Amino acid sequence: MMLLLFLWQTLRIAAPYLLAAAGGVVAERAGVVSLTLESFLLSGAFGAVAASHWGQSAWIGVLGGLGAGLFFGALHALATVRFKADQIVSGVALNLLAVGLTRFLLQMGFDSSSNSPRVPGFEGLGHPLLWLGLLIMPVLAWTLAHTRYGLRLRAVGEHPQAAESLGISVAKVRWVAVLASGGLAGLGGAFLSLDQHQFTDQMSAGRGFIALAAVISGRWQPMRAGVACLLFAAAETLQIQLQAAAAIPTQFLAMIPYALTLIAVAGVVGRSRPPAALGRA
Repeated sequence: MMLLLFLWQTLRIAAPYLLAAAGGVVAERAGVVSLTLESFLLSGAFGAVAASHWGQSAWIGVLGGLGAGLFFGALHALATVRFKADQIVSGVALNLLAVGLTRFLLQMGFDSSSNSPRVPGFEGLGHPLLWLGLLIMPVLAWTLAHTRYGLRLRAVGEHPQAAESLGISVAKVRWVAVLASGGLAGLGGAFLSLDQHQFTDQMSAGRGFIALAAVISGRWQPMRAGVACLLFAAAETLQIQLQAAAAIPTQFLAMIPYALTLIAVAGVVGRSRPPAALGRA
């Protein structure tokens, strides 16, 4: 019974990681750095709660989270693809913007600087974004390997000049990839807030960076990144259960997921090859 509970909690925790990491794989395989995943998650979480509150429907909340992620994705694509801004600088700027903007809108919309009121959400196995999170990596792996767009996306991330010479619009492929990244990670944020039935300030809590670490440790392969997300989620589940047991100081336990992230990334740096055009305008 304890094992089943552990597995169930791991899957719940893994869902936003999987959705955000899927978005990271798509954008980075197209050559755009996904440092923005944190902003996509946070904006998606707020957009879902705002839409669910005003529309009184969890399904409207899903659309709100998707829309917020797409909006931030469009900002990132506008800066990096259209105006060729430094992709890391754009990512840092959008992460800071998401923190400030969601805090401001939380105060304006709900008269609170810490959390929103409870809103309609999803429960347990009925959470559609849970199933989407579990299915997204196999679907993405098949799309990259067996579809025309997947081939073009990989070509743009590896050899954009060669792709352009064959008539492929590098800018168009990257726009679609970054928008898809924003939408997927926005749905990951929607999972967080609709699962908890409310939004809390900075509730993404670094999950976007952990999802990016999963992409890197998974060597930009969807299935490997998915396994990394499950490992990070299992570490977080272990942390929560050990905290409940009160056997180890909580400050030490809180380090577990992040320490595992550092170890995983350090273990592949130098041994994995990112897309050749990653970060290049």
